[in-house]
Amino acid sequence: MIVVPVKEGENIERALKKFKRKFEKTGVVKELRARQRFDKPSVLKRLKMEHAIYVQKLRANEE
Repeated sequence: MIVVPVKEGENIERALKKFKRKFEKTGVVKELRARQRFDKPSVLKRLKMEHAIYVQKLRANEE
């Protein structure tokens, strides 16, 4: 459960913004959308490989 402490006199819009940020970081919506459709295992494997190659290129550029 997400808890957002609201300080005395704090604007409600600001508290709502904090809540939205915390909710986004949990990844609930992303996981929900992923579960709504079926992805073939071969597609998932290909995407995972592409991501790994991308990360390796980023790390190679840093060095």
